[in-house]
Amino acid sequence: MSSELVRRSGGAAPAKADADNRYKAVQAKMRKLAAALDDATLELESLWRSMRANAARTEEVSRDIAHAGLDAKFVDLTSNVAVTLGGASVQLNKLHDTAQETATLTHKTRHTHYKLYGALDNIRSNRRVKTPKPGFFNR
Repeated sequence: MSSELVRRSGGAAPAKADADNRYKAVQAKMRKLAAALDDATLELESLWRSMRANAARTEEVSRDIAHAGLDAKFVDLTSNVAVTLGGASVQLNKLHDTAQETATLTHKTRHTHYKLYGALDNIRSNRRVKTPKPGFFNR
């Protein structure tokens, strides 16, 4: 039942947000984002299970305190902690589901981006001559 926070070694953002919108850069950013979301989903699920177990254990402790005949103040306080942990675990489960959905959408977006622009990037990357910048023909 460890409740210690562990500092992660990486920065806050999985991929640098910059103005580099080249095909391969966008693909790399989406790959990093999807991987970070997948990792976060696993960590959130682990935290959710732990928090749920802590809530159940705290409820048991509250019952034990009540049966031991201790002051009702301590029973109420322990019961409030159990209820709060249970409520937090529900919200954490919602956050987990959102992270999982976002990861899935990121994978789909990356795949769609590949389908739309992958062949074009392959053609442009393998040409010997320079090609016009995007939007050149839109004048």
